[in-house]
Amino acid sequence: MSRDSLGEFEQLVLLACLRLEERAYTVAIIEELKARAGRSVSHASVHVALTRMEKKGLVRSALGQATAARGGRPKRYFRVTPAAFPLLRESRDALLRMWQGLEPLG
Repeated sequence: MSRDSLGEFEQLVLLACLRLEERAYTVAIIEELKARAGRSVSHASVHVALTRMEKKGLVRSALGQATAARGGRPKRYFRVTPAAFPLLRESRDALLRMWQGLEPLG
């Protein structure tokens, strides 16, 4: 694994962003993590992970349109960058190698 390998939470957040496509904003990511990974996570933990990954160049963000439902505030949408894909593949491959031969235990 490279020095810039992903942690489990970062992997989950990136995968949620990929699944949500253009609808990837913090609340939707939290709902996706709950639905698919069975993880209840805080708004703050997702926000911190996204901010950290944006600084690393793994995601990009853009503000959407302001809405009355949000008191005139816009949502910040996230998109996974091409730089994240090698790290996601590397993380997946490392886990699969570790599980090799242990499938009967699972």
